[in-house]
Amino acid sequence: MDSRNFLITGVSSGFGRAFSRAALAAGHHVVGTVRSADAAAAFEADTGGQALQLDVTDFDAIGPAVAGVEAELGHIDVLVNNAGYGHEGTLEETSLDALRRQFDVNVFGAVAMMKAVLPGMRQRRAGHIVNVTSMGGFITMPGITAYCGSKFALEGISEALAKEVAAFNVKVTALAPGSFRTDWAGRSMVRTPRAIPDYDAVFDPIRAARQAKDGKQAGDPDKAAAALLKLVASEDPPLRLLLGTDALGLVRDKLETVQAEITAWEDLTRSTDFV
Repeated sequence: MDSRNFLITGVSSGFGRAFSRAALAAGHHVVGTVRSADAAAAFEADTGGQALQLDVTDFDAIGPAVAGVEAELGHIDVLVNNAGYGHEGTLEETSLDALRRQFDVNVFGAVAMMKAVLPGMRQRRAGHIVNVTSMGGFITMPGITAYCGSKFALEGISEALAKEVAAFNVKVTALAPGSFRTDWAGRSMVRTPRAIPDYDAVFDPIRAARQAKDGKQAGDPDKAAAALLKLVASEDPPLRLLLGTDALGLVRDKLETVQAEITAWEDLTRSTDFV
């Protein structure tokens, strides 16, 4: 693959840092977003990449920041919307402010980045947008309702956008990891305090299992980064790419369950048409 210009959000740790290292090692140019000057210095010292201090929830700053990158590099070939975090909490216990914050980062920040790079990609008739979603954008589990909602939203936006820009040779892929050894379930996760004992039976075992598994997940971020490079090198990349055996199994189970439910209720579904 020829050298490309990558813009990757959220490169302070986890997938973002792994993606950046892999792209740089392959000879690409990487601009990575971080939220502080200290994080910028650490990223540049660790990887040799170029840091851009930008909070993806500062929507007014995104357009000028991306324009500055384009002016310096000439164009952006690949946008990787990686910035995001997990929110743990049942829906009833989660405040609307916490829900808005989850969507601001995981959805609206990603959308603002896409809107900023699309004019250049559309005019050049080239580009690839990779939105890091999650298996939680297709399957769900209790206790991460806000997170799943945000990732479902980003999956839907990715799928519709792909149809809007296909004629311009702009590719869109939803990259959906399963459980990986990142900080997602550790220090990066925001947790709503428990307040309603009725949810203890369904929620507590899931929280305990997640905490016990943290740091022991099967997914290797460096191998995810290698998969990303293969993805963007493809002439015909998929709309959706799952990462991890757990994601593959859980999504396949969900598809079977949905198909069975559709079939079971097919008669009632069809009964609503004019005859």
